[in-house]
Amino acid sequence: MRIIPAIDIIDGKCVRLSQGDYAQKTVYNENPLEVAKAFEAAGIRHLHLVDLDGAKARKIINHAVLEAIASQTSLQVDFGGGISTEEQVRIALEAGAVQVTCGSIAAKDPQAFLKWLEIFGSEKLILGADAKDRKIAVAGWQEATESDLVGFVQNYQSKGVGFCICTDISKDGMLQGPAFELYKEILLACPGLNLIASGGVTTIEDIDQLALDGLEGAIVGKAIYEGRITLAQLAARC
Repeated sequence: MRIIPAIDIIDGKCVRLSQGDYAQKTVYNENPLEVAKAFEAAGIRHLHLVDLDGAKARKIINHAVLEAIASQTSLQVDFGGGISTEEQVRIALEAGAVQVTCGSIAAKDPQAFLKWLEIFGSEKLILGADAKDRKIAVAGWQEATESDLVGFVQNYQSKGVGFCICTDISKDGMLQGPAFELYKEILLACPGLNLIASGGVTTIEDIDQLALDGLEGAIVGKAIYEGRITLAQLAARC
């Protein structure tokens, strides 16, 4: 299973939010590259990089941070936040992202997302399925939709999506454990999907359980920054 530390960016700084609330922001480091290099030094191979400014603006804002991390570390970066045009997918990939996560566009403009899937391939694009009360949320989690989470993912898998990051917003940043049952339900409905858990990972045992449950990966954010999970523990499982 992929162990994927997260770096969320606002104003070029490494931050964490609680339940996607921009008003509940904690700055952990002024230099995201420094954080990424610490992950690399610990033997970690993957990174989840989110442009929170971009998610709100609906266009990439912090591409320079992506470019710096991709060019100065060997981390395999998946990048998301504000991807709303084909050109922005290209910008992210050319800046060094190995995969690009697309959430809002998949909910709001399915035809555009399916076109990108055709152009860039299912290995390059990750479906972002962020949900609160089982309903898809978009625009940096600031807008709710009426789309059912499981049906949303199932529909896109049938159209060629191979990778999906699913965040239960109610769990994100709360350090209360992941949505284990929800992930099991998605995998049952979508056999063969490379499902990546995000939100609520609090202990190393959470990661072990997600691996046992068949998840492709687990994104870890606040638990690292708050010292609940150490880089040595993560590296031992990479």
